[in-house]
Amino acid sequence: MATLPVVVVAVGHDDDALDACLAGLDAGTPPGTPVWLADDARIGPRGADIVRRWLASTPLQADYTCRQRSIGEVAHLDDVLRACGDADVAVLAADAIPLPGWLDALATCFACDAAIATATPWCNAGEAAAWPRIGEINPVPDAPARLARACQQMPPLYPELPAAIGHAVLLRGNARRKAGGLDASSYASWYAALTDLSMRMAGLGWRNALCETAFVARGGEGGPADGDMDALAVRWPAWHSRLAAFLMEDPLHRCRQSLAQRFAALEQAPAQPSLFGDPLPATPAQGPTAEPVAGDPTAPPQERAAQPEGSAS
Repeated sequence: MATLPVVVVAVGHDDDALDACLAGLDAGTPPGTPVWLADDARIGPRGADIVRRWLASTPLQADYTCRQRSIGEVAHLDDVLRACGDADVAVLAADAIPLPGWLDALATCFACDAAIATATPWCNAGEAAAWPRIGEINPVPDAPARLARACQQMPPLYPELPAAIGHAVLLRGNARRKAGGLDASSYASWYAALTDLSMRMAGLGWRNALCETAFVARGGEGGPADGDMDALAVRWPAWHSRLAAFLMEDPLHRCRQSLAQRFAALEQAPAQPSLFGDPLPATPAQGPTAEPVAGDPTAPPQERAAQPEGSAS
């Protein structure tokens, strides 16, 4: 079994989405996996309560850190990734819901091909990695355990993507460091900064791959901030046409069709015992109220382990 990476979740304003994300992490991620909830001073009182209760009950090795003042999405994530050194890191969107087996599949992808710098799973709203229809915001899957089993049956070919996609991505630590990390001075969104990083790593000979054996659901797509697409066009003049050609030509059509066939076939198959049930988690995290644990000791100086806003002193 491949060594599991650190999971980073940059928490945001959507409390309900964060609640579902954390429940999905518990259901679909091996116990003891290190998880870092990194807050760029964005969480509110209700979100802080969700995090506090989750930290008290999760089987994962979880830490939470909060900044005193926001420094922006890209600069925040760049600091977090730099604090992880050369370790491989899975960055999960705070409104994403990982399906069972997602992290094992991503780690196996890296173990199978040392040239892969980014591994992106399928997503119902994943642009070039969208399923069942490319480039569309498809509905959140209503049978996640069955879809996860279908993904696990896929042959691991790890085809090329134009760039990694922000719903969930495993980043190879040494490739990220050699490429220089995220460019917070040029981009304001994770969407654009991740695209830029992917292109720079590809220019150094690394690959941006689809991990077709993993799936992470999301309610909607991430997107660029104002000015980000212009900045990408200046630095990477061929990027927009390359992405458009990929979406129109759809080189992953057979792969996507294969997953759809396996998913449909499992509907008629006898139910398998599973720790993970359908549908996707949507209920508040359970557990007694408790003080949050201390932050990651490797966090950068700007980060501080903090009692979430709104908790008792």
